[in-house]
Formats: sequence, structure tokens, C-alpha cells
Amino acid sequence: MPIATGPQAWKTEDVKRDNSWILRLTPEEVEGFRTALAHAKAHPKALLDMTQADYPLPEASAKALQRAIATTQDRWGMCLVKGFPTNEWSEADMRVAYWGMGLYMGVGRTQNRASEVINDVRDAGGSYKVKGGRGYNTNAGLDFHQDSADVVALLCRRTAKEGGTSKVMSSIALRDRVAELRPDLLPVLESNNWFHSFQNAQDPTQPPYYRCPLIGKSGAYFCARANRKNTVAAQRDFSEVPRLSAQQEEALDLLDTIMPTDEYCYSMELEVGDMQLLNSFVTLHSRTPFEDHELPDEKRHLMRLWLSIPTSQPLPLQFAEYWGDVRAGAVRGGVRGSAITEDFLKYEKRQADVMNMPLTGFKPIVTQEEMSKIVAAN
Repeated sequence: MPIATGPQAWKTEDVKRDNSWILRLTPEEVEGFRTALAHAKAHPKALLDMTQADYPLPEASAKALQRAIATTQDRWGMCLVKGFPTNEWSEADMRVAYWGMGLYMGVGRTQNRASEVINDVRDAGGSYKVKGGRGYNTNAGLDFHQDSADVVALLCRRTAKEGGTSKVMSSIALRDRVAELRPDLLPVLESNNWFHSFQNAQDPTQPPYYRCPLIGKSGAYFCARANRKNTVAAQRDFSEVPRLSAQQEEALDLLDTIMPTDEYCYSMELEVGDMQLLNSFVTLHSRTPFEDHELPDEKRHLMRLWLSIPTSQPLPLQFAEYWGDVRAGAVRGGVRGSAITEDFLKYEKRQADVMNMPLTGFKPIVTQEEMSKIVAAN
């Protein structure tokens, strides 16, 4: 699907009327994923050592993934691909198959303190709104937020007994609504004096928190970065961080009144075999709480990839502190964690070359010493 207009604001009724963002795999495309997995299992390799040749997708299947990525960069900023044969795969099979798919879509990013490249989204007994808390390993409902990659992909293996509904909204539409209701708060949202906690997922050379506006523009490209939980965590856990102003609190409260409304928030039930892909710069997402099944292999289970993609948009310079490289199509994003390996660095370089994406070696945009001076000056 060619990119025609780029992402635009949308409301719930818009995506209900036009379901062009939903793609269904053909039998030929599905069979391609089966045969690629069979090859990968017959010639096993560590995930970070795999190349496209180790997961040889036929052209039709590879193009289905490329269409999905292209769809996230167009009108709705999201795509739902239906029909992956995940019900046929063991957990180990799906991990290999999913990683293999990622080799055709972009460069995988590390996602947590342990620097893992695939996260299991399931209740592992974690806590959400606590120091260092993340949402993916809990059964909690989540605040609206974006993940830390150009595109976040969720592949569904098991659904919950009840709940776990996925909610998505357009951050462009959110900005437009703020402009209607409280235009005086737009400069507040665009300012670079918002501090957010890394939730212990930063590289050891980075400060434990970072600055990033909640909304911004780079030329014609809109982008957003919002996660109230992490903004509140920076206030709670780091006394040196400047306190939120009254207007900042007002802005956060206003966003919270708009985001969950039926007018702006689209709800979808992810089914077994569904892959949801979201453009992190123009959508926000959340999830309702869920109740799980009793048997371990029946419990809700999705796998998550964070992908840097070759067709990504440019970002404002103020977003560099979190994202790293703000150039369009550059390898960026993810959270480094504390366990980056030589194998990951080799994969990252090799895959960036395959995707023809510029890659700048990691270094903190703001060091701990520099951040200390920044907060002292506020």
C-alpha cells in the first residue's frame, strides 16, 4: 500500500467506517510463515544470529509484512494483521517465527532493564504504578502511552478469560481537541521542561530520568511522547526534579479527560493470530485490566517487538534526549537497559545494513553530570 497522505487525526467513528487499516493474510501468505518457521527449526540459531536467510519468507509473505509497516505510516497510524497461525505454534516456535518476521520489518530494539529484544506481555506478578514498574508483566489496566520505538508490534498467542481490551487513539486528534478547549495549554505541552522516569531501564551511563515535550513537530511531522505514570514517577522518586507547575498538572488532567472517551478512543479485542502494529508518534494506547485462565498455557500471552523502521519520520531536536537519532529512517529508540551484549551490537549493525538505515553508536545525549546541572538550574 503506497503512503498517500501520511497520518491524520481520527476519531472512533472514522476507524469504524473505514477498516482499510485491517489486513487479512491470504492462505498463500500464511503458508509462507509456516515454511519459514520449519526451515528455522531445522537449522536452529540464536535469535540475534539469525538473518533473513535463516527465516526464508516467500515474496508474498514478506510483502504482507511490508504492507503492514507502510499502513502504520499512513492515514490511521496503525495496522491490524489477522490470520497468523499462532495457534499451531509452541511458545518457543512463536518466538523464533516472530523474530524472523522482524528481520523483514526493521531493526529490533531492547525493551527493558534486562535488554531483552522480545517481551512477553502477560501477567508475571509485576506491579504497575510503583518505582520501576512496567505494564507488560502485570494484569493491570494501563495509562495511555506510547512505546519507545517507531513501531510497536503485538502478536497474540492467547487471550484472557475476561478483559485485556486494547484501546487506541490518535494523538493528533488529542492535540486538536486541546487546541479547541484550552489553546493556552499547547505551549505547556510543547515545552521541554517535562521530566520522565526511565523506570530503571536506562543505560548505566544515563541519568535515571529524561526531558521530552509531550507534543512537538518536525517540519510537517507531528509527534507525541506521553506517559503520565512515568512523569509522576519522576516527581515521586527524584526530589531534585523540578516540580510540575499548576499548568502542567492542568494539561495532564485535561489529556486524561479526553483520552478515554468513546469519541476519541477506539477499543479492539485482539484475537489469537492477530498482530497489532502502532506508530508510536501519532497514536496512544492503553489496555483494560484482565482476568486470566487457570491453566498456565491458557493464560493471556502476547509477544512484543519494538521496531525501528526505514520509513520513519523525523523528530524534533528536543526529542533526541530520549530517542537518540532524530533523523528520518535512522535506527533509534528502545531502552538500553544494563545487559547490552556484543551479540546484540553485531545484530544491530548487520540489520541496519540490511534495512539500509543509518546507525549511530549509542552514547547518552545528556550525561548524569550534565543532567545534574540542568536540574540545579531550574
